[in-house]
Amino acid sequence: MRPGVVLALVSASCLALTGPGTGPDPLPLPARMADTGGGGQLITAEAPSTGSTSGTLTWWDLRDGQWTQAGSAPARFGSGGLVEGGSRKQGTNTTPTGLYDLPFGFGIQPAPEGTAVEYRPVLDRSWWCQDNGSRSYNRWVEPLPADCAAAEAEHLIDYGTQYAYALVIGFNYDRPVTGRGAGIFLHVNGKGATAGCVSVPQDAMLRILRWVRPGRRPHIAVGTTDGATAVSRY
Repeated sequence: MRPGVVLALVSASCLALTGPGTGPDPLPLPARMADTGGGGQLITAEAPSTGSTSGTLTWWDLRDGQWTQAGSAPARFGSGGLVEGGSRKQGTNTTPTGLYDLPFGFGIQPAPEGTAVEYRPVLDRSWWCQDNGSRSYNRWVEPLPADCAAAEAEHLIDYGTQYAYALVIGFNYDRPVTGRGAGIFLHVNGKGATAGCVSVPQDAMLRILRWVRPGRRPHIAVGTTDGATAVSRY
């Protein structure tokens, strides 16, 4: 048999075994990450690049050592794009990349049935302090303390659409560094890009709140598809 015929037969045999365009299944994103927080639930918020204002949010469960997708939705990011969390500056409208915990949920609307995470109702006296000179910097406060200027805080009830349902992203939260940024949340979409938060359609936010289980130590990883701020680095 001519060598060319042998080669053709081998190629045909390989195609029959693998099929056209097939190969090993890629590992799910959490399995490719350097750190997922050590829990059994993870949210990934992935943008194509640091200049992007939109991307994809996916939530995952770890079962029997395997990460499986529990849901997915289109996501929006800051109007200034994304930036490494450790170098972020307040007022830049950038979404901080990194791996963060989810301290608690809150909302103007009642918690959806099945919510297990701590969920704080937003009242007229509910504020988020962003005043760099306040002892309450990057904290929920009720009422607004004297050392936190109203112009340097968010009156949460004023954001009826965005804060109908939300989860706090633990960026700069445990030991706040003034000037780095405050009030970074996962919340319901507004009219466009955010001021640095991550947002999703309301139906997705409801599904996430019902899904999150504090005992499974949920985290959120925010980043890009590749490069220095890739989700997989966190």
